Amino acid sequence: MVLHQSAVAFLVTIGTSSIMTILAPAAAGQATLYNPYELTFAGPVQGPSDSPARDIDFKVTFQHESGEQITVHGFWDGNGAGGASGNVFKVRFAPTLTGNWSLAQVQSNRVELNGQQQGTTITAQASTNHGFWIADPASPGGRWYQRSDGTHQYIVGNTQYSFLSGVQENGTVRPNIPQFIKSDVENNAEYFTKLRFGLYGDINPHPTDKPFFSSSGTSTNDGDNSLRPNPTWFHDRVDLAVQTAFDHDMIADLILAGPDSSDARSTLRADQNGGDPTPYLKYIAARYGSYSNVWIALANEFDIKSPSYTAQQIIDAGKIIKQFLPYETPVSVHRDAGDWNTSLNSTSNWNDHVIIQKKLKDLSDSADAVATNFGRGGSDRPVVNDELSYTGAGDGHSEADTIEAFLGAFIGGGYATTGYKTGSKTGEYFDGGFNAAEHLAADNLAWFADRVDEKIPFYRMTPMSLASSIFTGADSGFRAMQWSGREYLLATDLSDSSITANLPEGLWRITRYDLISKSETVLSEATSGPYAFGSTSSRAALYQFTSVPEPTAAIVAVPILLAAGGRRRRRRQ
Repeated sequence: MVLHQSAVAFLVTIGTSSIMTILAPAAAGQATLYNPYELTFAGPVQGPSDSPARDIDFKVTFQHESGEQITVHGFWDGNGAGGASGNVFKVRFAPTLTGNWSLAQVQSNRVELNGQQQGTTITAQASTNHGFWIADPASPGGRWYQRSDGTHQYIVGNTQYSFLSGVQENGTVRPNIPQFIKSDVENNAEYFTKLRFGLYGDINPHPTDKPFFSSSGTSTNDGDNSLRPNPTWFHDRVDLAVQTAFDHDMIADLILAGPDSSDARSTLRADQNGGDPTPYLKYIAARYGSYSNVWIALANEFDIKSPSYTAQQIIDAGKIIKQFLPYETPVSVHRDAGDWNTSLNSTSNWNDHVIIQKKLKDLSDSADAVATNFGRGGSDRPVVNDELSYTGAGDGHSEADTIEAFLGAFIGGGYATTGYKTGSKTGEYFDGGFNAAEHLAADNLAWFADRVDEKIPFYRMTPMSLASSIFTGADSGFRAMQWSGREYLLATDLSDSSITANLPEGLWRITRYDLISKSETVLSEATSGPYAFGSTSSRAALYQFTSVPEPTAAIVAVPILLAAGGRRRRRRQ
């Protein structure tokens, strides 16, 4: 993130007096495509007992030399360095086009901010950042995501609900919490494309550091005070996690309410603001909406525990935050175990993806859950099973259970998230401390996602019933996906010697991926006509049939074993 100091205010306190110094605007800033660019403004001094998220309107309209405009809301950030009092306001903006952008309008209901830096120019250069996650309208039914630059990456997620507090399940406070947060996100990024986490301590709150202020200025965990976010908490913890994930091109899936404690769940109830969560939702959109790696989950298990929310309350919250998000940030909500609640479907399109919670071990069950909920969500947006399989004693899922279930989610046309759970509310899935030696499926899931990204055009493919597929004789528990005439996939979880792939005319390359052993085998470089084969006894194997335009080798079965990967390579160079 580039920090632009074009009008930085220094607030110096001498005794009981304060002296404000404002630097003159600097020369045009340099930004890069899709990277958040931060501008600092001098506004009215605010403190813990004030409510700037509610009372101060502040937004900037950026205009590209082509005429395109993007309006971004600003937020109060204390003293700008983690302090809870000060006059620093910030705007974060991600250029979507190279070239010159100007601050065409700087608007505020406070005279100190209104018009400040208006006319400043920012020059955006190209970057290696792939950009925002957008439901790809060209994918079958819009079921897959693409990035702003048109590329596609397959998503595998992990869960660490309350790790930002730095407090372990036994109450022990971790030393050097900022370093712990940074390292934990970096370690996750070696294996996962997404990390979902709550913004607060939840059931593991920190003894002194808290995310909100009460009306009297006392720090609190009580989310009913969400109209007064504590800039110290968000600067030191959430910003660090989001920025570190951004640096490694990993999705930061922010859970705004929940998952478990009443304090963490009450942010959308916002009792201290008359039941209106708008200040909080605007603050989140302003602070994190310009990060291309940020997703928003309005609540975790919104319909159970205390407080719970109605479907209409969630729709209303989604509509509110969409007003303030400047880009196509993914937004949805996580419900209790079961299928997507169709009462959440709305013509307002407040959500761009469907989240389900179905803890499954079987390939066909996992695939069918995604396919079913694609239909329940409107048959026009991606599906993510965000609690598909937690490895560990907590839910009794083995490493192989998780791997098989993830292959099922893929072949069903969707994405999934895991976690490591040692017991009820215990393990990495709450307090972090990611360790691949414990979370045994992590390396297999990373290996699989890399194979998909490198070799499988999944974003052109549609799940098919076995009866409608090219495969005959396959076990009823297998599942298929295809790009007709170009690519066919069959996912298997047991041995079956009687399968035939009735291949269309032409030559086909056949590859087997065994997710359990992390091995890739080319069964044939080029074959034609019906192809009879048997599946292995592996619980998670994927057979790929790819059309090849010209002969590349003799039509023989030539096994080629590729070395199993150990650690996930970083997706951004």
